[in-house]
Amino acid sequence: MQNQATDFRVFLRYHYQPNLAGWTPKQLTGLGFKAGAFGGVALFAVIFYASGIPRVQDDILKKIPGLSAFYDRSVPASDNPF
Repeated sequence: MQNQATDFRVFLRYHYQPNLAGWTPKQLTGLGFKAGAFGGVALFAVIFYASGIPRVQDDILKKIPGLSAFYDRSVPASDNPF
C-alpha cells in the first residue's frame, strides 16, 4: 500500500493555461455565445419596432422571402378613384 502523500501528488500537476488578458478560451467561447444571443434578440427588437417605417419596409423587410407579400401595400384597381 502506498503512502497517501504520494497518491495526492498525482493531482498536483500544474499546467500552463493559455489566456488572452486573463480570459481563457472556455470563458471567451461562453461570452461569445451569450453576446451573439443578446445581439440576435436586439436585432429582432429593432426590426420589430421599426417595421412601421416605410423606408425599413422597402429596404429590409420586403427583401426577406417570406415577408415580402405581407408588406406589399398595393391598391387594387377597383379602389383607385382615378
